Amino acid sequence: MSKRNRGVFVLELSTDDVREIYAVREAVELAAANTLLDSEPDQVADTCRELKGIIRSMAKQVAASDWQAIARLDMQFHTAFVSGTGNTRLIRIYETLAAESRMCILSLEVAYPRIDALVQEHQMILDLLEARDRSGLQNAIKRHMQKAVEDLTSKPEVTGITA
Repeated sequence: MSKRNRGVFVLELSTDDVREIYAVREAVELAAANTLLDSEPDQVADTCRELKGIIRSMAKQVAASDWQAIARLDMQFHTAFVSGTGNTRLIRIYETLAAESRMCILSLEVAYPRIDALVQEHQMILDLLEARDRSGLQNAIKRHMQKAVEDLTSKPEVTGITA
């Protein structure tokens, strides 16, 4: 938050704030999954192509241990997933959630203890979207968001990022 002639203030987020943000992210991503799965095959294929490129980049950054790039690509993946729907309102809502998610990561100085699983979880979401496995995709999104909340609300020893 910025105030004229007063500087910039960082909002302090509680554990409840994190849970609320990720609950809404989960709801929006589940809606996006349903919208995508109900769309034309070309729309799903285009979205999958974009997600594949992001996952390739993410894997390279994990290997290089570039945490800031990984965090950016992680949010880019989820934003591209929602953007694939073409639903301008879902996209606009998600942009706000993405900004709040970045605040969670920064304000809580979060650690990502499952860095090895990061690419795998995103690949699973992509694979299930490509297979048009509605139930599997919904479950994968729910698990991914729940794990993110666990990572964000615990204080593990290792440093890094989360979804």
